[in-house]
Amino acid sequence: MIRKAFKMRVFPEQLAEYTRRHQPIWPELQEVLKAHGVSNYSIFHDAETHALLGYAEVASDEQWAAIAGTDVCQRWWQYMRELMETNADASPVSVELREVFHLA
Repeated sequence: MIRKAFKMRVFPEQLAEYTRRHQPIWPELQEVLKAHGVSNYSIFHDAETHALLGYAEVASDEQWAAIAGTDVCQRWWQYMRELMETNADASPVSVELREVFHLA
């Protein structure tokens, strides 16, 4: 199991809608995540900076990367693009965070 952490940014005025759209996420997106070895996935919001801090446990880097190529992920990105900072392909601007401490 690999622990992944990453940072994104929601537009401040869109936080309520961002939160609503995740409660719950689409069942087909949940299925794709689980089928690609993702578990224990959380996203946290920093009210001061409007950063979104994601944490996921994944089976492999290859499976994690493959999620981006699925139809449901592409549709989710399009659905969420107006709420957050995105790249030209509608994927969220995301910065991977390096783990500096872990207590098991």
